[in-house]
Amino acid sequence: MAGLKLIVGLGNPGPAYADTRHNVGAVWVRELARRHSISLSLDSKFKGEIGRGLIAGCDVRLLLPGTFMNNSGESVGAVSRFFKFEAADILVAYDEVAFEPGVVKLKQGGGSNGHNGVKSVIAGLGSRDEFVRLRIGVGHPGSKEQVIPYLTKQTPRQSEREQIAVAGDFADAIIADMMRGEWQLAMTALHAPEKKPDKEPAKANPGET
Repeated sequence: MAGLKLIVGLGNPGPAYADTRHNVGAVWVRELARRHSISLSLDSKFKGEIGRGLIAGCDVRLLLPGTFMNNSGESVGAVSRFFKFEAADILVAYDEVAFEPGVVKLKQGGGSNGHNGVKSVIAGLGSRDEFVRLRIGVGHPGSKEQVIPYLTKQTPRQSEREQIAVAGDFADAIIADMMRGEWQLAMTALHAPEKKPDKEPAKANPGET
């Protein structure tokens, strides 16, 4: 089973978009880089920031496309062609309006499901869609007309940002499974419902033994 060779975080460049919902994928990869001491630097031939390092003992590159979201495939395609990565070697992290904040799910392959960044990545990889997706829930504004400003112009409340950050703070074991390409194990651990604490036993009334 092939392990990961490239992890991509989608978003829009520039400070105006840095804290918007559309950039949660880029934020997740930047935090992954910080957590594992991987330096990211701008490389014009790859149209983005790229770095290389070890995560869970696996050699991997991290990429933040410097293009706008809808052209992300230009950067991903350039990296994959240069290093001869297959689509299945790649994980792409991005925002998912179908999930509420605090929900994060993995998915192997499939279409773009209306996400223009994912659509561009598929095109950049020569119509190959076998890459793994890390779908980070950001919620839905309630109407189709509001989706674009909701994703690209609004800064989420602090509580929402904290929910998203906590959901994306994976245990080391999950990260290790992802790096090795053990997707069923990673999905089982990540998608398992949170266990509620057992109820405390009823306290005995005074005088009872």
